[in-house]
Amino acid sequence: MKHTKILFITRAAMIAALYVVLTYLVNLLGLANGAIQVRISEALTILPAFSPAAIPGLFVGCVLSNTLTGCALWDIVFGSLATLIGAVGTYLLRSAKPILQPLPPILANTLIIPFVLKYVYGMTDGIPYLMLTVGIGEVISCGVLGLILHKVLQPHKDRIFAEE
Repeated sequence: MKHTKILFITRAAMIAALYVVLTYLVNLLGLANGAIQVRISEALTILPAFSPAAIPGLFVGCVLSNTLTGCALWDIVFGSLATLIGAVGTYLLRSAKPILQPLPPILANTLIIPFVLKYVYGMTDGIPYLMLTVGIGEVISCGVLGLILHKVLQPHKDRIFAEE
């Protein structure tokens, strides 16, 4: 039992660290925040389909990433909650066809982040435009890259995500 808890915490911490590193690298290219964002780290939102430890890992990773990249407090809160909602949704769809698993993070971020951009950062673009740009970035990150990651991990899931 103790071994399982340690494994869960370690796995969550590794996912959080990977999320932070990937977000930081994409931030150097100016694509981690703003109206047009393609967070490669959001591809990791497919991981709850393999392990529930990914849920806290993604949430903590997003909180740390948003803090380290200089996001406003409300962006840290609501951006991280969008990732948490998406991760829980992916976990709930873990038995569904893989093509459906990226939908929760795509929808959560597309519906939440535009309001953060508009009302926290004062972007003058309309909400529909921001939903379009954020949505496209999420489709690229979660839909395309997430599904590629799923395809790569699937044959090895029993070794990588084993409980012992």
